[in-house]
Amino acid sequence: MKPLTEASPKSLQYLWASLFFVGWITLPLSSAEAQRTNQVLEVAERMKANFQGIEDYSSEVEQIYFKDGVENERHRFKYFFKKPDKIRVEFFSPHSGLNVFYQRGEKKATLRPFSSVPSIQFRISIDNSIIKTPTGQGIYQTDMIFFLDFLFRNMAQVPQKDSQFQEERDQVHFLFWARDYVKGDLPEKYWIFVSTQNWFPVRIERYSSEGSPIEFSHIQNYVFNSHLEERFFVP
Repeated sequence: MKPLTEASPKSLQYLWASLFFVGWITLPLSSAEAQRTNQVLEVAERMKANFQGIEDYSSEVEQIYFKDGVENERHRFKYFFKKPDKIRVEFFSPHSGLNVFYQRGEKKATLRPFSSVPSIQFRISIDNSIIKTPTGQGIYQTDMIFFLDFLFRNMAQVPQKDSQFQEERDQVHFLFWARDYVKGDLPEKYWIFVSTQNWFPVRIERYSSEGSPIEFSHIQNYVFNSHLEERFFVP
């Protein structure tokens, strides 16, 4: 058997230099990854702090749903929320005239299908597919309280790989990994765009883990603290 040769001081010097060079390249990458994760956490904290000063808000929403990566449906509606627990949704398209009333924590929601005939109402389970989105999202998964919990919970439970963070003049956007909020299965990719003027989301893009689009939400025309009355949330 060939005896082991002893490494020369010069070769050891080259080895340590190589290891130092590799470490010098790797450490900044890890540091940058951690920095981007901290930036997302900072945005979530700003959103949470800002929301504490909001008593009610409304917004106009357009949701685009995809099937096999191709656009399949579009829904447009106006969304209202009043702390601590009241939700109202007015549909523009499809189901024009439909109003949905819901109080967080309840097992049923009220549907008022015709705005011109408010006496016609139906109470149905929040698990009924009639009031779920095409991707299965329930009415109880729509308000800012749920969204903030969604962010913090997944930051704690799901590795944020390939993190990306961009700052623009009036918004920030970042890549976010989270478990499917319907089934809680495999992590999915989200691109989340947040206004730096009000710290509310203005665009949410949801993709499968492979990158196929599932749904996009465009949220605009926010109105805050307009003193919505309790009776506005009563069917």
